[in-house]
Amino acid sequence: MNRKLTSDRKSGSLALICELMDMNIYELIRGRRYPLSEKKIMHYMYQLCKSLDHIHRNGIFHRDVKPENILIKQDVLKLGDFGSCRSVYSKQPYTEYISTRWYRAPECLLTDGFYTYKMDLWSAGCVFYEIASLQPLFPGVNELDQISKIHDVIGTPAQKTLTKFKQSRAMNFDFPFKKGSGIPLLTTSLSPQCLSLLHAMVAYDPDERIAAHQALQHPYFQEQRKTEKRALGSHSKAGFPEHPVALEPLSNSCQISKEGRKQKQSLKQEEDRPKRRGPAYVMELPKLKLSGVLRLSSCSSPTLQSVLGSGTNGRVPVLRPLKCIPASKKTDPRKDLKPAPQQCRLPTIVRKGGR
Repeated sequence: MNRKLTSDRKSGSLALICELMDMNIYELIRGRRYPLSEKKIMHYMYQLCKSLDHIHRNGIFHRDVKPENILIKQDVLKLGDFGSCRSVYSKQPYTEYISTRWYRAPECLLTDGFYTYKMDLWSAGCVFYEIASLQPLFPGVNELDQISKIHDVIGTPAQKTLTKFKQSRAMNFDFPFKKGSGIPLLTTSLSPQCLSLLHAMVAYDPDERIAAHQALQHPYFQEQRKTEKRALGSHSKAGFPEHPVALEPLSNSCQISKEGRKQKQSLKQEEDRPKRRGPAYVMELPKLKLSGVLRLSSCSSPTLQSVLGSGTNGRVPVLRPLKCIPASKKTDPRKDLKPAPQQCRLPTIVRKGGR
């Protein structure tokens, strides 16, 4: 079911908002004079088995499957009221008094809380019969009467079945032998496959009782499986275009992918080559063309003349080397008054190959 939690900070209350359903199974069959069609019964039971299979696969069993907890909205069935659910992997024994009496499995009645998720299938079988016949299958007044009504229909179990119930209270009972009248055929319109599934769901021994995923594969639900398969097929086809896609863009994409692989291979080959020291790209410096001898007579700035030196006579002056002072040492303004260091020429750089 779709649920949503909401809270009110002022009042400190927490509310659980559930989806509004039209009715439950009990309200659907209450007061009916004629039972539902077998197609409708098949549709509802298939959804119930799918719900049980879903929760069992996720490690939860319901423990209170009954018509009042099976909700319907526009022919869509949902299982509700998970207040009594338990984990499949939790440690036994469980609560003894669980589930509504009419839908309680024999292992819940005869043991001290040693039962499994198979009890949900027993309850679903009782609901199955009630939908088809509009009457409960085992309407016991109390626990002893409930066991008696089960034995009247199914018969007393074999001794090997009773020994499977761990710490069972059934060993203290001396059940009189009953063959069992069988499930009453109140509706003659039910098919043999429907009765076969019903008998498999209400098997006395939980080990012989059918599971939810096995019930979904029963021949009784063959038509439902086909309908579901067609619906899923049409839904998947709706996501694809009606006309096939042209092959030309595909070839271009293949060509692009091939070129991309070639580029990756070339880049990988370049990475595998030994790397050379120095700049990654070699560039040729442009040659300077001097039209004449540079004259510095126009330089009237005394600062520039002090750097270049006097007596250049229009020739290219010799640059004085600059002295690098470390940053860690503090500069003293009095040191600037000392005479300049001795002039020296920079060594010429010999270039090889014009680079």
